[in-house]
Amino acid sequence: MAKLWGGRFDGQNEAWIDAFGASILFDQKMAAQDIKGSLAHVKMLAHTGIIPREEAEQISAGLEKLQTKLTAGELEFTVENEDVHMNIESYLTAEIGTVAGKLHTARSRNDQVATDMHLYLKEVVNQLILKIQHFRNVLVEKAAENVHTIMPGYTHLQHAQPISFAHHLLAYYEMLTRDQTRFTENLQRIDVLPLGSAALAGTTFPIDRFFVANELDFGTIYANSLDAVSDRDFILEFLSNSAIMMMHLSRFCEELILWCSHEFSFVELTDSFSTGSSIMPQKKNPDMAELIRGKTGRVYGNLFGLLTVMKGLPLAYNKDFQEDKEGMFDTAETILTSLDIMAGMIDTMKVNKETMAQSTESDFSNATELADYLASHGVTFREAHEIVGKLVLSCIQRGIYLQDVPLAEYQKIKSVIGSDIYEKLSSYNAVKNRHSYGGTGFDQVEFQIKAAQSQLQKEKAAN
Repeated sequence: MAKLWGGRFDGQNEAWIDAFGASILFDQKMAAQDIKGSLAHVKMLAHTGIIPREEAEQISAGLEKLQTKLTAGELEFTVENEDVHMNIESYLTAEIGTVAGKLHTARSRNDQVATDMHLYLKEVVNQLILKIQHFRNVLVEKAAENVHTIMPGYTHLQHAQPISFAHHLLAYYEMLTRDQTRFTENLQRIDVLPLGSAALAGTTFPIDRFFVANELDFGTIYANSLDAVSDRDFILEFLSNSAIMMMHLSRFCEELILWCSHEFSFVELTDSFSTGSSIMPQKKNPDMAELIRGKTGRVYGNLFGLLTVMKGLPLAYNKDFQEDKEGMFDTAETILTSLDIMAGMIDTMKVNKETMAQSTESDFSNATELADYLASHGVTFREAHEIVGKLVLSCIQRGIYLQDVPLAEYQKIKSVIGSDIYEKLSSYNAVKNRHSYGGTGFDQVEFQIKAAQSQLQKEKAAN
């Protein structure tokens, strides 16, 4: 089969070389965007008088037929036609004849593929923002159910201070809010039209790029044709934002995996998000959480892969750019599905509130409460820290906890300690009394939840 670009050549590649150079196996994912961009382009060609309106209408009708066939799954793409653009043009030629060749007037595959990717990522990121919003809403709802659920807060994976479980969940809400903001900002760079830049230098035809931008609902157009066909920053930004978000999901999954273990037993995931063992009948494994934790690596890899492809490329277009798509597609599919899984896991998981609370009673996570108590009674915090540290060591040696120390012993240590110390050492009170803005106190957590609910309502109204 003769190549659409084959006029310059008097020989043909072997089939295996064509297969190596072809991108159709993956860029066919942009077939819908390719047809959409072509419909806008041909409409502009007629609008500017570059081609007769009758021919433009014939081409548009052919493209719309292909659009219908694509939706019905009736288009089969071939390696011989290399990429999605030439496959579509080949089908269009078969549909309407040689007039199809006029569609490519005033454009190149270079600006065409860039346009397809902008269109594709606009759709993906808009879907993604809605999924992040949904997950954030699930986190807030689960937090609202667990304001008074007490759990250990950790540093170095060691019990640190008791906190509200809702407070812990809202930390991930904040991370996901930042993620959503980054993707929203990413849309500004995605929402730029490259079409009309042709191969690299623009075109001699009197095109109207703003007309096409309006047809395709782009906010603006590239100001420099060289930049337009060689820019992949918008994909790198998407991959970077995705990597950061997957890091957040992976951290959460690591905690879910720990919390599901026999040693923690803080939560239980439903059967829908768990699997069993082929040999151990008692097992209930948090496989979905483990997979998300694992898939974070492939998203990182997609980012580093494209960064490496881009680092040495001169202007403008290079065949290396063919390597920009598979990682983009893979990341998009990975993060969209991961968000659905995460939202489902958190929405349906059972929280073992008593187990969580009990784990804060058989530890020394209330040690800071004793130090703060002493500091509030005139003891310098450094002295209070040392006193409590020595007392904790003594308790460990005796196999007791701070709340087990008799009042008389406390008063021998410091006479300022009164009987109210036991109330202060309660995990529940330790959480309740942390009123500082952004802290884990119940009033502060409820304030955070209301603020989050208000923000989500505003976002929903704006959608």
